[in-house]
Amino acid sequence: MMKITHLLLLLWLFIPSCTLAQQQYTSSKKKAIKAYQEGEKCYNDFNPRTGKPDYAGAEKNFKQAIKIDPQFIEAYIFLGQIYAEMGQKENAINLYKKSIEINPSYYPATFYNLAFIEHSMGKYPDALEHINIYLSSNRLPEEAKKNALRVKESAEFAIKAMQNPVPFNPKNLGPGVNTSEPEYFPTTTADDNTLLFTRIVKDDKAPLGGMHEDFFISQKQADGTWGKAKSISPRINTLYNEGAPSLSTDGQILIFTACELGHSYGDFRDGYGSCDLFFSRKYGDDWTAGQNLGKPINSVHWETQPCFSADGKTLFFIRGIIGKGGNRTGDIWFSVFDDKNNRWGTPEKLPDIINTPNNEASVYIHPDGQTLYFSSDGHTGMGGLDIFMSRKGPDGKWEKPVNLGYPINTWNDENSLLVSSKGDIAYFASDRTGGYGDLDLYSFELPEHLQPQKTTYLKGIVYDSKTQYPLEAKFELIDLDNAVTIYESYSHPGNGEFLMSLATNRNYLLNVSKGGYHFYSKNFSLLEKQESDKPYFIEIPLIPIDVADTVLLDNVFFDLNKFSLRPESKIELNKLYDLLQRNANIKIQIMGHTDSRGNKKDNQLLSENRAKAVADYLIEKGIDAKRLSWKGFGDSHPKIPNAQTEAEHQRNRRTEYIIVK
Repeated sequence: MMKITHLLLLLWLFIPSCTLAQQQYTSSKKKAIKAYQEGEKCYNDFNPRTGKPDYAGAEKNFKQAIKIDPQFIEAYIFLGQIYAEMGQKENAINLYKKSIEINPSYYPATFYNLAFIEHSMGKYPDALEHINIYLSSNRLPEEAKKNALRVKESAEFAIKAMQNPVPFNPKNLGPGVNTSEPEYFPTTTADDNTLLFTRIVKDDKAPLGGMHEDFFISQKQADGTWGKAKSISPRINTLYNEGAPSLSTDGQILIFTACELGHSYGDFRDGYGSCDLFFSRKYGDDWTAGQNLGKPINSVHWETQPCFSADGKTLFFIRGIIGKGGNRTGDIWFSVFDDKNNRWGTPEKLPDIINTPNNEASVYIHPDGQTLYFSSDGHTGMGGLDIFMSRKGPDGKWEKPVNLGYPINTWNDENSLLVSSKGDIAYFASDRTGGYGDLDLYSFELPEHLQPQKTTYLKGIVYDSKTQYPLEAKFELIDLDNAVTIYESYSHPGNGEFLMSLATNRNYLLNVSKGGYHFYSKNFSLLEKQESDKPYFIEIPLIPIDVADTVLLDNVFFDLNKFSLRPESKIELNKLYDLLQRNANIKIQIMGHTDSRGNKKDNQLLSENRAKAVADYLIEKGIDAKRLSWKGFGDSHPKIPNAQTEAEHQRNRRTEYIIVK
């Protein structure tokens, strides 16, 4: 999968050998010692621009020390350290083995360093052998023993994982998406039909080496392939870097990363630290220019790799620090949107069961709101960054992360995972052979035990019931079981369309409202598992207030043969109350209906009492009784004459209202 070059961390075990041996070198040759000391000086001479040591100078001098004295153990160890930091792992292994060959007892920590690198290269049996030798050392410091046991545990896990591989058959997304340039960090809309990703673009005008990161969008075609990707917008893409995007489920909001470049490059995006999170909103067919999300999301540190929750209320992202040598160590943070103050709340770190002292990256919260995928090199894994999954338990706490297994994870860095709304397909970036060049985007079927809770999506269009013109209207999705609003947004101002994710096994209420129109409400259940993963499509005709049409109160509920309002009815009646409050000049009549079953006289009385119960609730809320009238029709006005099924009877027993003045 995706490889990210980063400084190989060997924790506390790499220390200057002058400290290691208290200036008592294993070489007695003065020229060798002098070359060694020059190499040590080069290593400690950090370049202020790159934040890295003078590797070339250090390498040259340590090699000279070894040439003069081939038995100089410290020179082998220190040169091995340099190669490890430079990513030349095979060279590092050879040098560590040479130092052990000369004297295995001189510096036992070399066995740890050797095992650490072998594990990172997938040489798990060798890593296990060498870490066991290290653990057999006498009087290991407690922290050192803890780190070594983690390497041992990971090596044992990796050996077992390779013996029990998970199903994995990645498929390239094709030439519509992938090119000879790198493509990575995918994100999709709720219907999985729009794919947005990052691509490196070559451009001589780009101030950073003639290339930069841009966003591209591809649409899924009727045959299931991806269409030719296009640049998202010149308002977002610039000659600088835009990376790590997260698209809202309806495709209307984009949150992404941009980094502070300094005044030497001229005025660009203002930032708070090295990298900040920005957002853009889609209007019509174009996007607004990126705006900084500001504090408290952004800080003096770096913020990157955002993930927008399906309900739009929680933002996950990576925040970290840039340490010595330019190494970045990140943790997963989250912020909850404060509706009352219309701003993002103070970010918090996810608990230690997710975040480790090492590096976490590429966080992704599935639309089910309960399943988290992320990359980490701090949990037990195959080496480097592995992808993990954690589920939120019944108590609302995150459970112990699960490694996705081999060969999804390997000894390379794996990240940039995206899981489809349905949960069965995952997307990732890889530079594996057979692609179009460098990193390409791939998809694969996610093993069932790693899949999130089933979700589907609701897609619809809002329009004027009389003119048929599309409307921009506010919509709210409410969980009927707890009366919590789980999603709210606006339909597209150009075409009236909206799109949102739905977790299955719940009951929902949809409210749509716009000034000058009656509100619209509908309830639907996703409790039937065998049908719940099918998408919902709905047309919403909003009725102008000045039109005397009958309006259905679809979410007013009564128990069988009773006229007391059920608690969940109050959600919709509060909307009717708001409508009457905003339009003080209108009067309405509330109408109750029953189905045809039972005694007609009883049905008539029941319908009257139910209509009156609605009026009483509104009066109790503060609506003048003179603005309300009510009437029961029993079973005399069925929506479906000669109803046979329970669903048809349910449509006949209903509550409605009409404007009478």
